[in-house]
Amino acid sequence: MYTLINDLKNHEEKTIHLRGWASNRRDSKGLYFIVLRDGTGWCQCVVNSESVSAEVFENCKNISLETSLEISGIVRKDEKQIGGFELQATDVKIISIAQEYPISKKEHGVDFLMDKRHLWLRTQRQWAIMKIRNQLIFSIHNFFQAEGFVQMDAPLFTGNACEGTSNLFETDYYGDVAYLSQSGQLYGEAMAMAMGKIYTFGPTFRAEKSKTRRHLSEFWMIEPEMAFFDIFQNMDLIEKFLRNVVNGVLENCKSELEMIGRDTSVLKNISQTFPRLTYDEAVSIIKGEKDVAGKNSIKTLEDDLKKVESRIVEINNEITDREEKIKTPGMKKGEIGFNQSKIDKLKQELSDFEEQQRNIPGWLNSAKNFEYGQDFGGSDETVLTRLFDVPVMVYNWPHAVKAFYLKRDPDDSRFARGVDILAPEGYGEIVGGGERETDTQLLIEKIKEHQLPMEAFNWYLDLRKYGSVPHAGFGLGLERLVTWICKLPHVRESIPFPRMYGRLLP
Repeated sequence: MYTLINDLKNHEEKTIHLRGWASNRRDSKGLYFIVLRDGTGWCQCVVNSESVSAEVFENCKNISLETSLEISGIVRKDEKQIGGFELQATDVKIISIAQEYPISKKEHGVDFLMDKRHLWLRTQRQWAIMKIRNQLIFSIHNFFQAEGFVQMDAPLFTGNACEGTSNLFETDYYGDVAYLSQSGQLYGEAMAMAMGKIYTFGPTFRAEKSKTRRHLSEFWMIEPEMAFFDIFQNMDLIEKFLRNVVNGVLENCKSELEMIGRDTSVLKNISQTFPRLTYDEAVSIIKGEKDVAGKNSIKTLEDDLKKVESRIVEINNEITDREEKIKTPGMKKGEIGFNQSKIDKLKQELSDFEEQQRNIPGWLNSAKNFEYGQDFGGSDETVLTRLFDVPVMVYNWPHAVKAFYLKRDPDDSRFARGVDILAPEGYGEIVGGGERETDTQLLIEKIKEHQLPMEAFNWYLDLRKYGSVPHAGFGLGLERLVTWICKLPHVRESIPFPRMYGRLLP
């Protein structure tokens, strides 16, 4: 009978058996310290030459990184260790000795780690991110089921585009042209007319040739659709939904958030009311014409740039100092390794700050010269959300820049009843949604305006012919939500095996 590491608290001072992989091994006189991981957590196992046979102790020197093991021993409480416990080993059995592991303790470049994604997933940081992702998925299903929604599934092969054909993957479907779905939303409307409230949860695809930190070619979308909802009820639901799932992470993933070094203070603000801005109000803030709680977008960016430039100088100076230290004659191997490790981390930090140094002037220029009537780009969203510490709702968009199926604002036909929810800290859009158009003639006009094939939407127009009702919905990108909650520098770490422009393997 084997025990899982995350269950050690229930076995204090008992003899148990663990199975897993060696994520670290160091030795001292008469001792081996093996950090074992089993998928549920990490545990330091202390192998004392006086507590195991001579043969077992001798074999421990063969344990390499990621060697698979079975270790028996007594559970002892130790607050200094990961998880608060360690194992005093009484026996160690090697299952399979790993070859030289390509991912070592030293810092590796992102491209190298992406090439080794199948192995990179084993590290503590990536493990913690995937655990948080799992909690979000669990909370999402729990929320909608508790709210009386029915989970339904939209097809992945579609004969029509949802929002235009320029960013779709085209496939041969038995001699006909089909596309990989960019959204299940249109089908969600049909299912809502049957079930009242539904949600879909599945993969979607976008063929944009973009390498920004926010873009994936394959990602997972949660798309609820509700009959008899207007845009304001929709926004109420979105706020309740996001508050619920973020609180689920805060409650159930404390150790994982700590493991990735996430400052949770901003996440805890999720209990505050989300600001709701019209497009007009948001544009005024972006252009620096209107302040938010005494903060101005242009001034904030200018201050950010000064701080970034100052930090770059500090990092370069520290790297130089540590590189000089390493050259000191007679320095111990351990001290050299410590300084080199710090240098590697500083260089990664430097790379991040240098990217900000390149980006901020562009954001400033974009903010100052934003043209009214345009959709928000990533830089515009970043500028706006830098001023808030809670998700922001922007609604009533110019209908020309939004999807054809959004309802015109009955009070001002220049605008569509769409809403985007932008995550704070510069992370931008995580949810897009709105109230759906119920006027058949307006839909036909918009389909023509977007140059979409009318015959592909006849079934969709049927929904307006047979018992049409006001209805609304939204789509949440799971990976963008994970990216914000974990405060990741790039969306590629938010999914087990990212598919993005220029990357199909592993």
